[in-house]
Amino acid sequence: MNQFATQLPPQIYSVVPAILPPDQLFGPLFHDAQMRHVFEDSITFADCYPRRAPEEILSLYEIEKHRKDFRLKDFVHAYFHVPEPVKIDHKSDRSLATADHLHQLWPLLVQQSETNCSLLPLPEPYIVPGGRFRGLYYWDSYFTMLGLRVSGNYELIRQMVKNFAYLIDAYGHIPNANRSYYLTRSQPPFFALMVQLLADIDGPQVLQQYLPHMQKEYNYWMDGYFRLNDHESSFRRVVMLPDGSILNRYWDDLPAPRPESYREDVELAHKAAPYGVSPGSLYRHIRAACESGWDFSCRWLGDEKNLATIHTTDIIPVDLNCLLYYLEMTLSTAYTQSSFEEPGEYFKNKADRRRKAMQTYFWDTSRCFFMDYNAALHKPTSVWSLAGVFPLFFGIATPEQAGQVQTHLEKSFLKSGGLVSSLQESGQQWDSPNGWAPMQWIAHQGLLRYNFSALAAQVRQRWMSLNDQVFRDTGKMMEKYNVVDTSIPAGGGEYPNQDGFGWTNGVYLCLQTHERHLH
Repeated sequence: MNQFATQLPPQIYSVVPAILPPDQLFGPLFHDAQMRHVFEDSITFADCYPRRAPEEILSLYEIEKHRKDFRLKDFVHAYFHVPEPVKIDHKSDRSLATADHLHQLWPLLVQQSETNCSLLPLPEPYIVPGGRFRGLYYWDSYFTMLGLRVSGNYELIRQMVKNFAYLIDAYGHIPNANRSYYLTRSQPPFFALMVQLLADIDGPQVLQQYLPHMQKEYNYWMDGYFRLNDHESSFRRVVMLPDGSILNRYWDDLPAPRPESYREDVELAHKAAPYGVSPGSLYRHIRAACESGWDFSCRWLGDEKNLATIHTTDIIPVDLNCLLYYLEMTLSTAYTQSSFEEPGEYFKNKADRRRKAMQTYFWDTSRCFFMDYNAALHKPTSVWSLAGVFPLFFGIATPEQAGQVQTHLEKSFLKSGGLVSSLQESGQQWDSPNGWAPMQWIAHQGLLRYNFSALAAQVRQRWMSLNDQVFRDTGKMMEKYNVVDTSIPAGGGEYPNQDGFGWTNGVYLCLQTHERHLH
């Protein structure tokens, strides 16, 4: 029997204040458990939930750890419930068409909030991505919802939008996912697209219903814009450019290791020291990259082969600003349709100014492609990535620009299994040779918007064929795929390739319909 088990009174469970992340609740115990590899994956301990009040466990730890026979692993298992990965207890019928399999899979990915852990409670059920990802993840969910619409699961879409609105009301923004350790950052702001998706199903009154939440999310991303000037050109997620334009970047207020990747971050900080990078600065850049959803990519690196050179907050990303342009346009529409019409014109003007700024700072005339902008160096970055197709998806590109982007996509990005996320081979999971479902969708729809139907069809066919091939071989859909060599799995990243997988399922089903889903 575990040496600590007898110390636990039966059926006593603490009520943990979910607002505090586990690294703050458990301090030295959390640090020691992560650094001594109690669990192979750092996220496991971050997601554990205590059997007793945290202060009691911490006091016991301070006493017990000095004993000769003390074993940290036993202590952790005695005082914490260890969560299991999301396992789909379902044997796939590989003789089925992939789409038929996916229609059957949705109910198995539905979760309801647990209690007594780092999971932030939610009022409604939701779809989890799968594998190690056990919560409601922000930008993943938009692409999942696309598939739910194809499957006719409208009620689940309504429930997930309600959950995101609840998070905005409760915390002032949508966290990376509904975990206490994600509260200092968000993810790419797709909420306005979710609202529009639901409005397409239930009618335009949905825009009015969620107008206050879209406004609150906008306030979160634009916080501090009013204080920017020549002496203070950046604050949190806003940056003033030399011509007075204001664009956005990814950010995180907390310069500390991520609880879900604690050991990895501490070890990386040691490697970054010779480059003169302080641990706090490194941690903030790492967290900001996680807010981008592209964690990690050489988009954020000074040296594309070295994660220790990450400098995310220097970068003004194409995709983020396109999403905020769409949010401004959606706010304009929603206000115009409401009884309070006056802000409609205000947000239309904000969107127009952002569009002009994006043309100025993101369109690289020498490369003929939309590139991220390095605000520290006052020039475009050198990383070719699929973030450059977002201006096509949202109709921001001119026809001439769209034609040049599609030429690059066909010549350089298109591989046998679909589009690579970037052209660089950095060893990071969001770079070549990997392809990701959301980027196939953004590119496919952007190409259709500008009537590049032939290339859109190639992207669709190659990606779906790869998904079909892997499903026939394994019975699974994957988080990401190697689109360059389709005979081997995708790699890179801080964890093994995950199966499930919400956004892959959603994009596959949507691509199968051959439809355009843009406004």
